[in-house]
Amino acid sequence: MSTYYKKHNGVRVFNLIMGPVLFFACLLLLPHSLFTTPAARGAIGTVAWMAYWWVSGPIDFAITGFLPIAVNAFLQMADMSLVIANYADEIVLLLLGASILTVVWEMTGLDKRIASWFLLFIGNSLRTQVVFWFLLTTILSSVLPNAVVCAAITPIAVSMLRYIGIENVGEDNRGSMILLTIAYGAGIGGLATPLGGAMNLVTVSYMENLTGHEYIYLHWVLRFLPIMVVLVAINLIYLLFFCKKGVDLGGSKEYFEMQYKSMGKMKSGEKWALGLFAVAAILSFSRQLYQNALPNMKPAYVFLICAIIAFIVTKKDGTRLIDWKTAEKRVIWELMYVYAGGLAAGTLIDKSGAAAAMGKAMGEMNMSGGFLTVLIIITITLLLSDITSATATAGVAIPIVINLMQGMGENPIPYIYIASIGINVSYMLPTSIRAIPVGYGLKPKYMFKKGVVLSILTIAGTSVVAWLMLKYWPAFSIA
Repeated sequence: MSTYYKKHNGVRVFNLIMGPVLFFACLLLLPHSLFTTPAARGAIGTVAWMAYWWVSGPIDFAITGFLPIAVNAFLQMADMSLVIANYADEIVLLLLGASILTVVWEMTGLDKRIASWFLLFIGNSLRTQVVFWFLLTTILSSVLPNAVVCAAITPIAVSMLRYIGIENVGEDNRGSMILLTIAYGAGIGGLATPLGGAMNLVTVSYMENLTGHEYIYLHWVLRFLPIMVVLVAINLIYLLFFCKKGVDLGGSKEYFEMQYKSMGKMKSGEKWALGLFAVAAILSFSRQLYQNALPNMKPAYVFLICAIIAFIVTKKDGTRLIDWKTAEKRVIWELMYVYAGGLAAGTLIDKSGAAAAMGKAMGEMNMSGGFLTVLIIITITLLLSDITSATATAGVAIPIVINLMQGMGENPIPYIYIASIGINVSYMLPTSIRAIPVGYGLKPKYMFKKGVVLSILTIAGTSVVAWLMLKYWPAFSIA
């Protein structure tokens, strides 16, 4: 037993040391001609340090999320106020509000009712569950902010998994696969329409400035339809490859039907718990209907307001729906700090000049506008969006692509579409929306291992399709 612990502790110490070793290696060894300042090299090193600790897990994932602050205090890579602001970002507040509301589910028993309903009407086959959650999140995130979709859908799936006894999602392949499925669906769904996220609206803005006329959103949907078909196919085939036939989540339809009926009618506490979450979700998803009248009522604040109301409500028996001591113990704080850490790392990459340097490197490559150009653009934008936010990647990559293609005498419009593929799609690191399932228990090591292979498949598949569209579909070159 003592030998095991000595070996385990030795591995942990090695992993702890390797984090800062990677940082200093990047700081000292990255090409100074490209990353001209210590700040840019340090930003890359910080991301490498965080990625290694997240994947190897020598310390809590949330603590790794604070590295951007700690490292920036020694080597200023960005204004500290900009770095710290990520830890009170709107999405962090959204996650806090959603987490409090799902604690209310646990307190009232609503989580068990919802879980049994999903198992009863969707079925307990792992393959069926994977297809359902993937398509649901893909469709929703095509017209809604993917962070809101992922934050709203993930706790529902987690409640279902806990109901059948999977308390530690990261230790169970079935639970890990379902949460990974939600992250993938929410990620690629944003590519389907300009409404899928701020990164697409940034891209549309650049195209409007380039062409001098208003961009018609339907053009985006039509241009990306073949690519979406390929992305959905690649993702589903890849996910189902790991779901063997006959694997289920346990129980039978008859058992879940009996459990659901035994719960009887919803109690007042359950109604409040469901009502508050439903109001938060509906108002978040329908923001376009009232954003002019209430410009500050963004999804993050809607969820937070509903969470505040939960502390005020008193049930029929005189007890409160939830109190702070209970929330403090049960809220998944790690979820918020992992997400914020990813945002902060993105700020370092963006503000230090590291992202611009990567874009410059892309511009200096010997590209002719053919398949190699398509492959390079998708690869670089995908990797960049994995370590920083998709919106920041769009802001850096799109103008570089425009200037590069104009310098080559090529029409930049189809290459802007091509860059948008990589901007929207990334799989490997617990940054952006991928931090949400990690906060609920999915291991970053599992995400990275699965994400590397899927990234390669996605780059290869979308590069071929985009090149064929570029070569044989004239409409692809029209904004």
